[in-house]
Amino acid sequence: MKRKIDLNGKSILVTGSPGFVGANLVLRLLKEMTGGTVVSLDNMNDYYDPALKEYRLSLIEEAAANSPVSHVFVSGSIADKALVDRLFSEYHFSVVVNLAAQAGVRYSIDHPDVYIESNLIGFYNILEACRHNPVEHLVYASSSSVYGGNKKVPFSVEDKVDNPVSLYAATKKSNELLAHSYCKLYDIPATGLRFFTVYGPAGRPDMFYFSATNTLAKNGTIKIFNYGDMRRDFTYIDDIVEGVFRVMKGAPERATGEDGLPVPPYAIYNIGGGQPENLLDYISTLQEELVRAKVLPADYDFEGHRELVGMQPGDVPVTYADASALEADYGFTPKIGIREGLRAFAQWYAGYYTRERI
Repeated sequence: MKRKIDLNGKSILVTGSPGFVGANLVLRLLKEMTGGTVVSLDNMNDYYDPALKEYRLSLIEEAAANSPVSHVFVSGSIADKALVDRLFSEYHFSVVVNLAAQAGVRYSIDHPDVYIESNLIGFYNILEACRHNPVEHLVYASSSSVYGGNKKVPFSVEDKVDNPVSLYAATKKSNELLAHSYCKLYDIPATGLRFFTVYGPAGRPDMFYFSATNTLAKNGTIKIFNYGDMRRDFTYIDDIVEGVFRVMKGAPERATGEDGLPVPPYAIYNIGGGQPENLLDYISTLQEELVRAKVLPADYDFEGHRELVGMQPGDVPVTYADASALEADYGFTPKIGIREGLRAFAQWYAGYYTRERI
């Protein structure tokens, strides 16, 4: 059973906004809520071009100007304990959505320090703040990367996830363990969401579809890993936001066990399309939509701009979500296919980069 939460009039913290998922979630809250306050917290780091975060923030500020919801942007890191504590004390958050994290599987191989700082120390600060400033619901981002090299597909939240193949994956699994312990010890309702390869307009430039587009637009050659023998459960941003929005409004019920102690009000869900796409098919669809949006010319030589290479360290050949638990508890399964999603991305890309942003 889930305890229903009315978000209207509440104070909500979204960390990692104006990051990709965070920005789109805040835009949804500004549209749906009839009152209250939404606080965005992000350190605006340069892992990728900060201009893209500035762009997303401008969309948020534009939406906030026409919303009954108050929006406050705070530039800072969740690893700054004093800042996190001050915000919780000042705004008395009812719901916290922690999306702030150092992202990227491959980046974690060469830059481990930032993952420990943000994904472990930062998340610990959020948990401590929720402990000392009780919240109705903590929702946090995990990742499909926790499944590591699991051979069984589709990936179920019931599967063991004890063999991460990257530091990034290990930090996300650690988040789930930390959250569970805080739920048990301090009765904090918390829900973790394992995202599966999120994509869409104004997404992260380090993600394959975006970086490949940048390369192709500059007449470069894209590398296709594992010789194209990859399948990914690509999930369009609107589906991710719909899932997060629904989960925010339904917290795990608090209960007392036979020992008189709290039964952890804790849950984990996959958010993924449930239809893994072959990487080569995905690339072909992307190229077709880039031509349609006039990002690439109609006579573009696709085959001449592809290079098949081996697997990268930390990567896995297949991601495939079993999202039946999300459907059962919240009545939602991602439904937007790659043709529709990549068309929206290509159209956005054409408009964004013709405004001389690069």
